[in-house]
Amino acid sequence: MTPHAPDATPAGGAAPCDRVGSPPLPRTDLDRALAELGYERFRPGQAEAITTLLDVGRLLFIAPTGGGKSLVYQLAARLLPGTTVVISPLVALMHDQVAALEARGVRATYLAATLPEDEIRARMAALARGAFELVYVAPERLRSGATVSILERLDVPLLAVDEAHCISQWGHDFRPDYLTLGALRARLPRARVLACTATATPIVRDEILARLDLPPDTPQHVRGFARPNLVLAAEEVEGPRAARAATDALLTKALGDRTRPAGAAIVYAPTRKATEREANRLAGAGYRAAAYHAGLDGATRKAVQDAFSAADLDVVVATNAFGMGIDRGDVRAVVHLAPPGSLEAYYQEVGRAGRDGKTAHGLLLVSPRDVALRRRLLERGADDGTAPDPAVVEHKWNLFLELLRWAEGGACRHDAILRYFGDETELLGGCGRCDVCTRIDEAPDHDPAHVTLVVRKALSGVARVEGRFGLSAAAKLLAGTDDPRLARTGLDRVRTFGVLRSAGEPWILRLLRRCVTAGYVTFSGDDRPVVLLTDRGRAAMKGTIPVRLLLPPDTAPGPRRAPRRRPPAAGPGDLDPAARRLFEDLRAARLARARADGVPPYVVASDRTLREIAQLRPTTMEALLAVHGMGPVKAERYGADLLAVVTRAEGP
Repeated sequence: MTPHAPDATPAGGAAPCDRVGSPPLPRTDLDRALAELGYERFRPGQAEAITTLLDVGRLLFIAPTGGGKSLVYQLAARLLPGTTVVISPLVALMHDQVAALEARGVRATYLAATLPEDEIRARMAALARGAFELVYVAPERLRSGATVSILERLDVPLLAVDEAHCISQWGHDFRPDYLTLGALRARLPRARVLACTATATPIVRDEILARLDLPPDTPQHVRGFARPNLVLAAEEVEGPRAARAATDALLTKALGDRTRPAGAAIVYAPTRKATEREANRLAGAGYRAAAYHAGLDGATRKAVQDAFSAADLDVVVATNAFGMGIDRGDVRAVVHLAPPGSLEAYYQEVGRAGRDGKTAHGLLLVSPRDVALRRRLLERGADDGTAPDPAVVEHKWNLFLELLRWAEGGACRHDAILRYFGDETELLGGCGRCDVCTRIDEAPDHDPAHVTLVVRKALSGVARVEGRFGLSAAAKLLAGTDDPRLARTGLDRVRTFGVLRSAGEPWILRLLRRCVTAGYVTFSGDDRPVVLLTDRGRAAMKGTIPVRLLLPPDTAPGPRRAPRRRPPAAGPGDLDPAARRLFEDLRAARLARARADGVPPYVVASDRTLREIAQLRPTTMEALLAVHGMGPVKAERYGADLLAVVTRAEGP
C-alpha cells in the first residue's frame, strides 16, 4: 500500500470509553495482523485510527475515496474476538472484499438482497453459529427482524458503518435505511463503533454522531484529501459536439492506442439514455465500452462491473450508480459529461482515478443548461408524489452552486477542494498540474505581475465595501458605475472608484468570484450577504503573499449565465484560531441540543450560522438575531444555549 496522504490528526476529543478499558495494543500486533491481510505497511493515519478505535471504542474516520478506510475495520476484526459487523450499501465492495479476505484466511461473508433466498438462509445460519470473523450487511437487511435478532445474540466487538454520510439527511447521498442504525447500535451496547465517510463537512459529521448516539467528544480522524497525482480540469462546452470532442481528446491523451489502451476510464453521464448513447459511440470508435445504469437488470450490471474489474472493458459509461466499491488501480481518466450534485460527489467520483498513485486525469464538462436541469431535479418530488423539504432543496442547491463556482474558478483546482473540505494543512500553493495552474505557470499570455496588480486592485475594492455591501456593489465600485448606494455612502469619491473601469462590470464580477474561490473573499449575512476579506485576501491585497490566480477570459460562456443565487457561506478555513475553537464548541453544543430534542443538528443551526456566531461573537439576543439563519423562533428556542457558549469563550 503506497502512502499518498499525511498522517491522520484527531479533530475531536479522545476521552476513553468506559466500556473499553483494554491496554494499548503493541505495534508488533498491528504489524503482524497487517501482514496476515497481505499488506507490507500502513498508509499514514491508518495505524493511529485503528489504535484509537481499539483504545477509545469509538471513531469517526474521514478519508477520501481510495483512502484505505476499509482496512481499519478489517484489521480490527482480525484483532478482536467475535464477529465484526460492517454496514455497507456497496454490494460490489462487499463481494470483492469478502473474496479477498477469504483468500487470506479470514472467515467473512455478506448479506444483501442480490443473493438468492436459500443462500441468505445458509449464511444466516452459519452467522448464528459464530462461523465468521466479519460480516458485511446491506442496510436494507436491517428491516428483517431475523437478521437483527441474530446480530443481537452474537458477540459483536465492533459495529462499523461504511459510507456513514448516508445517515445524514443533510448529506449528498442520504439512504433512509441508514436511519435504523441508531436502534441497532442500542441493541449492541458493548460494541465499539466506527463510522467511515469521505464527506468531511462539519454539519454532516455532527449528524452522523447524533444519529448513532455517539458523544460530541468522539475522536474524528481526518486523513488527507490531497490527490496531486490527479490532473484536474473543467471545461465549458456549448453543446454535444463540443462535449464529444473534449471527451475524445482526453481519452486519447490518457489511454493512448484504443486497441491496446494504457488503462481504463469511467465516463459519467447525467441520464440513462445518455449513458447508452455515449457507450455505443465509444464502442463504435474502437473502445471496449459498455453502459451501466440502474435501469439495467441486475445480471447485466454485475456482468459490466465484473468485466471492468477484470480489465475486460476499457471504458464504462455510467450514471453515478457505478463506481462505489470498485477498486481498479489503473483508471487513468474520469470524465463527467455534466456536473454531479456537489463538490463532495465530484471528488468522490473523480477519486476513482489514479488509485495506483500514477498520473490520472479528471475532466468536468459544464454547459449553460446544467443549471436549470439541476434545479428542476432538486424540486421534483419523490416518486410517491411527496414534495421535497424546501430547506433540503436549498441546501443541495447551494452545494451544486459550490461545484459550479469551483468549475469556473481561476485558482488551483486542488487547493480549492482542500479549502472546501477544511484541509488547510495540505494546501499545495498550486499543484502545477491542473488546467488552471498550467495556464498560470506556462501560458504565454499569463503575466504574473499584471495579474497581481489587477487582483490587488479588485481586493482593494472589496475592502472599501467590506461589511456593508455585496459582491455586485464591489464590482460597480471598481467599474466606476453610477449607483445610488455608492453615492449615498461617498464611495463614488474614493480613489478605488473606477480603477478597473476598462474591464467592464461583468468581467469584474467574474474576477471577484474567482477571488472567492481562491480564498481571498468570503461572505456574511442572510438574504443580502455582504463581502469580507479573509486574512489570506488581506495579505494578498497588501502584497505579503504571492497571488496565484487565472484572470477570466475576455468573453466566455458558462456557469456565469446561471440565475443569481445567494453565494455559499465561508468555509472553516476562513476562521482565525480563536474563532475556530469557538466554532467547534458551538458544534458540540448544537449536537447536544439536537440529541436532547431528537432532531437533526441542522434544525438547531447550520454550519454557516455557527461560523458567523464564531466570527461576530454576539452576547445578546438582539445581536444574535442579526446572524444568518437565526430568526425569532430559532433564537427563542436555541439562542440561550448558543450565547452561553460564546460567553464561556469570552471568559470572565
